[in-house]
Amino acid sequence: MEQRNRWPVAIIGSGNIGTDLMIKVMRGSTRLEMGAMVGIDPDSDGLRRAAKFGVPTTAEGIDGLLALPNFKDIKVVFDATSAGAHRANWEKLKDTSVRVLDLTPAAVGPSCIPVVNLEDHLDDSNLNMVTCGGQATVPMVAAISAVAPVRYAEIVSSVSSKSAGPGTRANIDEFTETTSQALVDIGGAGRGKAIMILNPAEPPMLMRNTVYALVEGDPDLGQIESSILEMAAKVQGYVPGYQLKQAVQFETFTEQNPLHLPESGNFTGVRVTVMLEVTGAAHYLPAYAGNLDIMTSAAMAVAERWAQHHSTTAENPALQEARA
Repeated sequence: MEQRNRWPVAIIGSGNIGTDLMIKVMRGSTRLEMGAMVGIDPDSDGLRRAAKFGVPTTAEGIDGLLALPNFKDIKVVFDATSAGAHRANWEKLKDTSVRVLDLTPAAVGPSCIPVVNLEDHLDDSNLNMVTCGGQATVPMVAAISAVAPVRYAEIVSSVSSKSAGPGTRANIDEFTETTSQALVDIGGAGRGKAIMILNPAEPPMLMRNTVYALVEGDPDLGQIESSILEMAAKVQGYVPGYQLKQAVQFETFTEQNPLHLPESGNFTGVRVTVMLEVTGAAHYLPAYAGNLDIMTSAAMAVAERWAQHHSTTAENPALQEARA
């Protein structure tokens, strides 16, 4: 694809996530190109690197982005700041023509897990990328609920303390709320719960996720496992370091041996346990920071699909008429 056909993108947030995303766009995207890197600290490594690469920069935040001469050409803005900052940024972007991908837990727009519901949101102007734990685990819950009813889903996401910057630490409450809701709204669970652990182990550990799903009735275990493996392969399409750590586990609870749930009484059926590990691509961040890598990889996958979809529509009058 020729350079002139790529979509110019801007990144707000010149920290770890924003800088990693910039390098991904520059090294690996065939549909996107860097249009601007935005921060608030002129001495940040992200802004220095962007300037070195010839990317337009500003240390004046959202106002600086809007004032850049090439803002009129920007198609997508990635917001890698914080939940509170995103809400303020969106107020200033919502009346422009750009599309916004929110990498914070703000959840202003619909939540998106690329392999599950991206095709439902190709025309939205603000999508929330949920959380790192959500990007890793919601696909597994969705895979299970596609073949059997999931009464309850619980996920435990454990990441290296070193990979959790000030933005992540400031948004722990939003992380649990946004992820829990995504397990229900996108994953299809009746109820959802998310737990996040910052592990201080040295050397730093890789991102680990455990998914527990309670499936009612007498489901086809082989069908559940096949659905999980198929979904894992789809995630690996844009996050190569995503993998099941061991075989899917099943535990059956009968009327004679029910599982007691404090909030809803006894449960009979099958508990499905999926254990995952995410190794980062180490474009900018260390390999142990898979929690950050899965966010930037998912966001880039959405932006590239947006670019593909809208470029195809623009070139095809019949599609334009159908959309109208």
